[in-house]
Amino acid sequence: MEYIIIIIGAIFVNNIVLNQFLGICPFMGVSKKINTAVGMSGAVLFVMTLATIVTWLIQTFILTPLGLQFLQTIFFILVIASLVQMVEIILKKVSPSLFQALGIFLPLITTNCAVLGVAILTIQKEFTLMEGVVYAISNALGFGLALVLFSGIREHLDLMEVPKGMRGVPIALVTAGILALAFMGFANLV
Repeated sequence: MEYIIIIIGAIFVNNIVLNQFLGICPFMGVSKKINTAVGMSGAVLFVMTLATIVTWLIQTFILTPLGLQFLQTIFFILVIASLVQMVEIILKKVSPSLFQALGIFLPLITTNCAVLGVAILTIQKEFTLMEGVVYAISNALGFGLALVLFSGIREHLDLMEVPKGMRGVPIALVTAGILALAFMGFANLV
């Protein structure tokens, strides 16, 4: 039951983008086409899960025993950047086709604050490793859901007659706000 609460809470109730406002840069920047939104969602799922595992292990077995918790943010940023670089190198050698599919998204993940936010929230909420992995996957799925929904709406808006002053970023921001309000409807679900 605990895992179900974590999953529903992370995807719908406390959506990382629409409720906690983390990962707004890729949310706005990569949401013009559904194909790119799906690719970014997949890359975020992979990196967020891997980063959460590694940062949880570092926090539990290195930082906390040595009393270095104050270095958490610096360590986590270095770990995420290193993981993204390693994944990029490995994918380039092992699966060039997957590297081509995710190639442009991997560097964007390095600066995605949602990945860092989930790693830090996993520690703050004192999750076990398994709970942390479920939390990371659920947040990545919530990120992907919001991104794909938003990109679908933006593609539809391109076909509509939007007033000249609202075209582009202004209508995207209004749409993101309305989507966030829609997700607030899940507030008492968990």
